[in-house]
Amino acid sequence: MKKVLALILAIAMIASVAMLTGCGENSGEGNEVEVNTDDAKTYIIYSDNAFAPFEYLDTETNTYVGVDMDLMAAIAEDQGISYEMHNEGFDASMGAVQSGQADAMIAGMTITDERKETFDFSDAYFDDGQVIVAKAGTTLEDLNGKTVAAKTSTVGGEYAESIKDEYGFTINYYEGSDNMYQAVLTGTDVACVEDFSVIGYAIKSGEVDLEIVSEEPANVKGYGFAVQKGKNPELIEKFNAGLANIKASGKYDEILAKYGY
Repeated sequence: MKKVLALILAIAMIASVAMLTGCGENSGEGNEVEVNTDDAKTYIIYSDNAFAPFEYLDTETNTYVGVDMDLMAAIAEDQGISYEMHNEGFDASMGAVQSGQADAMIAGMTITDERKETFDFSDAYFDDGQVIVAKAGTTLEDLNGKTVAAKTSTVGGEYAESIKDEYGFTINYYEGSDNMYQAVLTGTDVACVEDFSVIGYAIKSGEVDLEIVSEEPANVKGYGFAVQKGKNPELIEKFNAGLANIKASGKYDEILAKYGY
């Protein structure tokens, strides 16, 4: 009798374990959460590292700040976009997007027909043009026979190329705006070509002792947020929607006013 009872108890225990194991498996399958990968994705966004007031290093906080940084943050908050920002320089940013290392870039990037062959752009979020900048007392006539600084892979460089024969100068290319300014200040180059809003901010803030030689900005075009052509269309849509929303709310004007616009 004791052997029979022991056998019954053993069978009951085996059945109980089997039921518990089966319930665990079913529970795992039934409670599986479907994740929307588009909404959950953290986008990698690249930017310039020395293009004030659009992006520059705040030495007090050791963080990058500027118009582009604030606009991206405001649009991301409005649209629920998760992102990581990498401030690596303008040329490096374009290369990262083209190679797929980055999902997008925001770096005071002028929208041009040539760039549209490689990138898809958002709506323009700021308009700017190029000016010629030099030491006080320099005139456009002084450019003849001299070298002028321009920034690699920029519309400013393209503009310099388009007027070099008219004014009789040759071009030296640099990776960053700071490098251009220093070249002019030290006399390596007689002048440089820069975006009006950027050099205007640098002069007004006392960062560079230069002045604008040309009368008014030329080649005025819009800045755009960019992705690799044919990639991340949802990110462009969200950026445009967020841009429209922060303009309507007044946040856009608040950001520009913060940097003197």
